[in-house]
Formats: sequence, structure tokens, C-alpha cells
Amino acid sequence: MKFKTAIKPYRAAAGGLGSLEATTRFVIDSKNTLKNLRNLLRMNKARGFDCPGCAWGDDNKSTFSFCENGAKAVTWEATRRQIDASFFAQHSVSALNRQSDYFLEYQGRLTEPLRYNPQTDHYEPVSWDDAFALIGRHIREMDHPNQMELYTSGRASNEASYLYQLFGRMVGTNNFPDCSNMCHEASGAGLKRSIGVGKGTIHLTDFEQADAIFVFGQNPGTNHPRMLHSLRHAADRGAHIVTFNTLRERGLERFADPQKPLEVVTSMAGTISSAYYQPNLGGDMAAVRGMAKALLETHRQRLANGEAGIFDDAFIAQHTTGIEAWFAQIDATSWQFIEAQSGLSEQQLCDAAAVWQNARRVICTWAMGITQHKHSLDTVREIVNLQLLGGHLGKPGAGLCPVRGHSNVQGNRTMGIDEKPPAALLDSLARHFCFEPPRAPGHHTVAAIQAMLRDEVKVLITLGGNLAAAAPDTTLTCEALKRCGLTVHISTKLNRTHLMPGAQSLILPTLGRTEEDMQATGRQFVTVEDSFSMVHASEGIGKPLAETQKSETAIVAGIAHAALGNSKLDWLALADDYNLIRDHIAATIPGFNNFNARCEEPGGFWLGNSAASLNFATPSGKAQFSSAPLPEAVCPEISAPFVLQTLRSHDQYNTTIYGLDDRYRGVYGQRDVLFMHPDDILALGLSDGDRVDITTLSTDGITRQVTGFRLVAYGIPRGNLAAYYPETNPLVPLTRYGDGTGTPTSKSIPVTITPSRSVDTLRIA
Repeated sequence: MKFKTAIKPYRAAAGGLGSLEATTRFVIDSKNTLKNLRNLLRMNKARGFDCPGCAWGDDNKSTFSFCENGAKAVTWEATRRQIDASFFAQHSVSALNRQSDYFLEYQGRLTEPLRYNPQTDHYEPVSWDDAFALIGRHIREMDHPNQMELYTSGRASNEASYLYQLFGRMVGTNNFPDCSNMCHEASGAGLKRSIGVGKGTIHLTDFEQADAIFVFGQNPGTNHPRMLHSLRHAADRGAHIVTFNTLRERGLERFADPQKPLEVVTSMAGTISSAYYQPNLGGDMAAVRGMAKALLETHRQRLANGEAGIFDDAFIAQHTTGIEAWFAQIDATSWQFIEAQSGLSEQQLCDAAAVWQNARRVICTWAMGITQHKHSLDTVREIVNLQLLGGHLGKPGAGLCPVRGHSNVQGNRTMGIDEKPPAALLDSLARHFCFEPPRAPGHHTVAAIQAMLRDEVKVLITLGGNLAAAAPDTTLTCEALKRCGLTVHISTKLNRTHLMPGAQSLILPTLGRTEEDMQATGRQFVTVEDSFSMVHASEGIGKPLAETQKSETAIVAGIAHAALGNSKLDWLALADDYNLIRDHIAATIPGFNNFNARCEEPGGFWLGNSAASLNFATPSGKAQFSSAPLPEAVCPEISAPFVLQTLRSHDQYNTTIYGLDDRYRGVYGQRDVLFMHPDDILALGLSDGDRVDITTLSTDGITRQVTGFRLVAYGIPRGNLAAYYPETNPLVPLTRYGDGTGTPTSKSIPVTITPSRSVDTLRIA
């Protein structure tokens, strides 16, 4: 398969005709055009299915409730291409491992259970009964429950996730590494410490009432394009949108709505950001501290002049604690240090602070540009501090909005996918199911990989996802996977993780979100939770490709039955009727009372948020100002000439590679590129387009390097770099993760750049 490579700056607005053309191309390429057109019309609709892509909320107003990337996700899943036994007979695991990630997933859907044969190095068909029996035997033969790791992708439904955590805890472990550990852990942990709940506080409709929206560390044009509709509507009615993002991203500058014919066929487009600041990687906490310092100086000056202050003193007095310690920390932080770490000037931060000061209702929203640094937890809390100053919680048009990635990553955590489960959840499960769940904390993703490397994992089960491609330190992660006794992968398509088999390995083919789920009691639906704590029903409509595919829920129930039998719970009966699962959820998870009936509510139902009601589940009963100092350095353990962040391309969602273009950044037909400021390229004596090697600076004696990357001059601050993952995940040390989060520091990797000695081109054949 050949791709034409080019670097051509993209001049048009995000969305518009380019988005429409790309969507059409992917629908046609699926070889299932009519089915996918029908799917798109039912996506994010009542009695339809929830988008398998991002977790942005549904406005329930648009005729077409999907974006370009949502369309890619659907057509990628609902393809006619399928992998059968003949494919695996032809291709050994070693041969497949030499192919690109794009090649692997492009082959089509998995349709039958497979078992790895180490003698032949091929996957071979296996019956469902034999697969379940093998898993059950390995689990029963473990020396203790913590020899099992249960990984979860954010695409798993509430029903599957609930059964999964219940099964794990009945076995006796809290080892629930999941994708949230690698992306938004700082959001949940930081919000919980500050306001008592680890979720955002706003509704989607709050974007219609905000006077100012501060966007930190996210690229909605690629990662959650439906957010651009909300930002565009807010900008059109006069709201100020202030962006802090290290790279210039087209979607945060101009957006043409693909659902408006005039904007598709003309150059009409709307401006998104009224101000766009480019902080250094990891400099967002310093930027927010600078805004707070400017506001505090203004507040004190007005008080000294006998005028009213600019903070919501009544809110602060009634609902918060700890502000004086934070003010002392602000006073101790010099403008010189703030400017150096943020990469922004005092004047820029004063200008941003003025927008905040003049707004009656402010939303702060952020994503992984904030959460994948060593000091991410403190950065999230600093953003909360800013909002508390103005009382921007608990009122329309104001609040906190972490934007999650996968469509149900927030719901997974609500259902109990948590290696540090709250005591209230465990108590509830114990009462309802009459067993004593384990109380000791389990493994997050990094800890799970480290346990594999110590030969402590007898059984690894992955409910979706692609751990080999998603996790840091790729070489070590792949070695870790191969050291497991049994690896079990519940998947829709072939991916890199399947090619790192343990001593024994199974691939279990599952239905996708778009497909009809027929069980013994009839057609089933599942539920998911979006970034706004809205729970939606999702019901697939397409016919599965093969009778040998099973739903995630049925697979989890089959594994649990094989391992535990039905003495504690009739797992197979739950797989026959998902209403029974939802009854158990209603009895054990707060906010889900009368769950089955509430699934009929148009647009879904809101779980509620205590902090949005100004009830703070913190030790003091009040929102807690954080008084953390700024970090001494973004990469405190080592000095580096450059700091690298990993990111997605536009034809990508998490580790799924839909194509080799990154349209908005002007990259076509290639992924081995490195974005760098033009002056940095010249300072190294190099030219735009040269090939370079990237090497991590670390103190552990391990060489981490990727080679043959093409330099692309780009709008990024000097000293800062960007490149795609998973290609640059080998550069992220397994030992470098966020304080209090365990999240790999994929947005702040200290590196050096040298002319390439060997040019390794991307494997796309």
C-alpha cells in the first residue's frame, strides 16, 4: 500500500469542505457505504448508538450528530473487511509484527476466537468453550488473586465494566489498570482533592451562557471535534475564548461548520479564539499562577483605593478554605520565574487575567496537555483555584470541564474500574452481593507493567485497548507482555498488543458499538457516560459479521462463569438480560436509582455533581484552595535542550491509525515527523525536511531513541517539540510519571536532537 508524502501548510479553516470530503472518503473506503450512511444518521440519537469516539456530550438538536472523527470511528469499525483463519495461517506473528499499526487494523474485523501456537508462531482458531475453559483454569491455578491484571479501555460500556470489576473483586484483586491512568488521572485526583468529586461540574448548555471560556492544553479540532460547535456558537454570541496551547492548532483558530451549506462551499468561517497564547510544555501552571498574581495585584490595589475588590468574597468565605496560604505562595512566586517557566510575558498574562476579571461567568476546560506532566495534579488544582476566586462554580455558564478522551472512560471509573476504590463502593458491593471485596490498593497501568517485568503476572486480560501501543517505554512494555503466563485480548480488530503473546495467548472477537447485540432474552442495549456526567443508552443497529463474535458483556460473563462458577452469581443469566445488570448497578452505585426506567429519558439523564451544588465532599466540607509551589523545572531530574510532547495526528484516535494524513498540520502520507520551531532547526545547523534521531535524556542508563524523523518547521515555542505516538512512545520512560497520579509524562520528555545516522521509514507496506 503506497502513500503520497507531502508537507503542505493547511490554509483553510477546520471543518468545512475538507471535513466533508474526508468523511465521504472514509465512508466509501469502508466497502460498506449504505450501511455506514445509515449508521451515521443513527449516531448519538435516541434508539441509536453512542459515538465510539470521544466523550463530548450530545446537544440533541443537530440533524447530523457526528463529526469527522466520529464518522471515521464508525466506518473503521463497520467495515466488510474481516480476518479469518486463512489470514492467520498465511501470516506469522513475527511477520505481522514487522507491519505498521495502520496495516494491522486496516485488515478488518476479527470474527472468531484465536489461540496462539508458540510452536508455529501463528494464531489458530479455538472454540469459545475451550477459550473460556483455558482462562478459567489459569485463574484458578494462580497462587494469589493479585497475579491477575484486568486492563480496561475507555470504550467499554457501563454494563461490561461493572461486570468486569465485580468479577475481579470476587476473584480477590483491585488490579484494574486502565486507559484513564495514562491520560486524565490528574483531573480526577486533582478535582477530588479540591472540590470533593473527580468530575467536571458543568452541563453542555453552560457553553451557551459563559462570558469567557479558557481552553488549556487541548486540540478539539482533532481529538473531540464536536466541541468546536460549542466553542463556535459561544464565540458567535460574543463570548471570549482564550486558548493556552503550545502548538498553533487550526481548530482553535478558525472553524467552518460542515453542517452549514454556505460554510462548506464558501470561505465563510468563524473565529474561535479571541486570544491565543503558546506556553512552554508544562508551563500552564505558571501561566495560571501569573493570571492569579495579576488579579491579586489588581484586587489589592482596588481595596487600597477604597474600591470594591474583584473576587467573590462571599463565595470564598462561605464555601472555601486555604486561600491565605495560596496568596502567600503567589506572593512568593516572582514574575521573572513565572515568565521563564510559562514562556509568556507578564503583559500577556495580565491581558488574559483582564478577560477573566471582566467576565461574570467563566468556564475552564482542559485535556491531556495539562494532565501528562510530573506536576499535573497541582496544575489542575491551580485551575480550580482560579475558578474559586470568582465563585465560578454552581451557577449557569460557569465551572470546570475536563474533556475526556474515549467515549466511556468516565463511566468506567463510575462503575468501579479503579485500582484505589473508595470504601463506600466496596461496602456497597459487600452488602449487596454478600462477599468481602479486597481492600488493598491494586495496580495502575505503570505498576501493572512493572509487575509483569518482575514475572508476577499469571493472567492479563485486556477489555479493549492496545496496551503495547498506548503504554510508555515501548520496548519494556512489549517485553512485559511476553512475560505473562496467559494474555487474553477482547478486541474488534488486530492490533500491536496481540503480537506480544504471553506463554499462552487468546484473542476474543467482540461486537462493536454500532452492531446489534442479540442475547437469549432479545435485543440488548448498553449505556455510557459522557464528560458532562450524562448517561446515554446506546443500541447498535448493524448486523454482526459473524455468529462467532460476542458482545463484551457476554465475554466478561463467560470468563467469570468459567473462573468462579455460579455459586455467588449467575453470570450467564446477566449476559442474557442486561436489565439485570442495570438492576445491580442501581442497587450499588450512587445516582443510578431506577436505572432501567431512566434509560428511556430523551437525551439521557444526569448523574448529578455534588460540587456543582456547592456541596463539597472534602475533609473540611469546603472547596480547598491548593497552595503548591511551582515546580522548580518541568523536567526536574535532568536539564535538556528540548522538551518533547507526544500527540495524535488528525487521522488517528488514541492508538487507532485511520490514515497517514494530519491535514490541519499540513502533513500527508507520513507519521515519522518532528515539529520544531524554524529558528531551532537553523540553530542546530539543519534544514526543514532533514532527518534526525531523537534521544531521551535520563539517569537510569537505558538508551531510548527513535530514528529517521523528518523535521517540520512549525508554530511552536523554541525549545519545545512535538511528534506522534505511538511512534515516539519508546522515548517515554516507564519510571517518569506524575506525582500522585502514576500517569506517564508523555507531554514533557527531555530529549536531544542529532542528524540521523540511519533513516528508518514508516512501515506501511
